[in-house]
Amino acid sequence: MPNLRFAAPVERRVAIVTGGARGIGRASALRMAEEGRDIVIADLQDEHGASAVAEIEALGQRALYIPTDVTDEAAVHEMVAQTVAVFGRLDILVCCAGILGKELPFLEQSAAQFDKVMKINVYGIYYAHQAAVPHMLAGGWGRCVSITSGARHGATNQVPYGVSKGAVHSFIGALGNAWPKQNVFVNGVEPGRALTDMVVPRFTPEFLANPGNPIGRYSDAEEVAEVIEFLCSERNTYTTGSVWSVKGATG
Repeated sequence: MPNLRFAAPVERRVAIVTGGARGIGRASALRMAEEGRDIVIADLQDEHGASAVAEIEALGQRALYIPTDVTDEAAVHEMVAQTVAVFGRLDILVCCAGILGKELPFLEQSAAQFDKVMKINVYGIYYAHQAAVPHMLAGGWGRCVSITSGARHGATNQVPYGVSKGAVHSFIGALGNAWPKQNVFVNGVEPGRALTDMVVPRFTPEFLANPGNPIGRYSDAEEVAEVIEFLCSERNTYTTGSVWSVKGATG
């Protein structure tokens, strides 16, 4: 590791990844495991969660899949408590659990749909931070990263999703200023469209191959995970309250 003045010693830290069974969450879990982290996958996809655990264990790290409904506050707190009981500590939280919801004009979006998206995309992150951060403060070190989206600027046919991601952006800014002197940093990542199950089924192969953005392609989940791993690492000594763009373009 570079000789950074304020870098913490590299330790065998423990990370929770919500939505870690697939997509950006899974890629992030594997990338952090490569750096010597033990990983808890908190998700509701048993088969994918189990295979993610097997991949992490093949890297020589300990791993645990805990079925978790992130909209259930008690379940999230229990997942965090179980993590600490098994591993003895909690250092890193990556919140990737999220849904797009229905792509429909605003007048066709029901209040129930809005509520569903907000509960997963916003309340899930809220609950996870409330449960996890006290353990980081007690340990004197912590890193949290959540996923936001450019849809926060306004997406006509994705109003619930866009509003939820705007809330996440605000959340990151608020908590990024809360505990930096205690060495607990809260950040976010705003991907462009990564080639995950949330994106690929929505577009034709021709469009996905040539999306028209400045870099000329969409990202792989592993490229987003590379940034998440840095923000969650001991190498991150001065970034908190930031949302990093991983779009292959300006903005």
